[in-house]
Amino acid sequence: MPDVTLQALRKDFGSITVVEATDLTFRHGELTALLGPSGCGKTTLLRMIAGLEAPSAGRIRIGTRDITDTPAHVRRFGMVFQSFALFPHMCVRDNIAYSLAIDGAPKAQRRARADELLDLVRLGGYGARRVGELSGGQRQRVAIARALAQSPEVFLLDEPMSALDAKLREEMQVELRMLQQRLGITTIVVTHDQREAMTMADSIVVMSKGRAEQVGPPHEIYHRPRTRFVADFIGKANFIDGVIEGGAVRVGPALIRTTPHAAFIDRSPVTIACRPEATELGAADANGPSGANGLPAEIVFVRDLGPVQEVHLRTSAGMVTVEQAGSARSMALAPGERAFVRFPPEAIRVFPRTVEAAA
Repeated sequence: MPDVTLQALRKDFGSITVVEATDLTFRHGELTALLGPSGCGKTTLLRMIAGLEAPSAGRIRIGTRDITDTPAHVRRFGMVFQSFALFPHMCVRDNIAYSLAIDGAPKAQRRARADELLDLVRLGGYGARRVGELSGGQRQRVAIARALAQSPEVFLLDEPMSALDAKLREEMQVELRMLQQRLGITTIVVTHDQREAMTMADSIVVMSKGRAEQVGPPHEIYHRPRTRFVADFIGKANFIDGVIEGGAVRVGPALIRTTPHAAFIDRSPVTIACRPEATELGAADANGPSGANGLPAEIVFVRDLGPVQEVHLRTSAGMVTVEQAGSARSMALAPGERAFVRFPPEAIRVFPRTVEAAA
């Protein structure tokens, strides 16, 4: 099956542009997550792909086939909505086979296909039950089975886990990912949950204000964010403002050196970002783990999370968080204690400091 390609796809509602001109390719057999905060345009983008929303400009193609103007019911796309939208008056088997019944498939064929899909989503024997007799996770599986009934070319899911509790949501993320890998179907999932995207996706599209900020595999998105927004939205990060000085970043009296990055003119205002688990913590009298590239600090709050200890510190440049494994606890950590935080050059990302970020 060919890739799904978006070419300059845009959506306007009156004078407001909800999705800016977007070029994306969804690779055959991969799961792609559209990730971003509420109102960033990810669901509108999915609805245009599904044919439920007409684009204001641009084209949608599967291989060389243009489907931009193809009605939703003609596209061979399966979709799972946030609410699941199951029919409460029908049994589970009839819910799954509903689209086949509309197409006039014989009853025996519908039953066989529904039972096949029930086995696939691990609900074998549940066909005669009513929707009201199912748990939230079971209803989600029925919705997935129904969307797969007609062997769709593309599988679309809009916030499919949002109605589930935290533990069940994590279990279903793994189950859905394993099912998608087994079927090899091109899948696009809308989510605002970064953990969900990191768990499930081959590729993540991070969206903000109607545009794609960055596209790439989870490891790249997390470790090499291209913008401050991506660094902030995916995981946690310590942000420190400074100015460029001789290829390093001047933060008050300290000079923070980084690995080579895009050239900035001296005195340019920038922000450095360093993940809490990469930020190092040392005793104040040792001047830090390596004696440089950091700031004196005062411990404000310590949170023990079992395998990880989270330390919140106050520096002259603002609050900094350090996460370290339990085995790394080599110093007494109590509020009011003096310490030193170090930012390893290889773990630092440098971004232009914008008015928006400073606000």
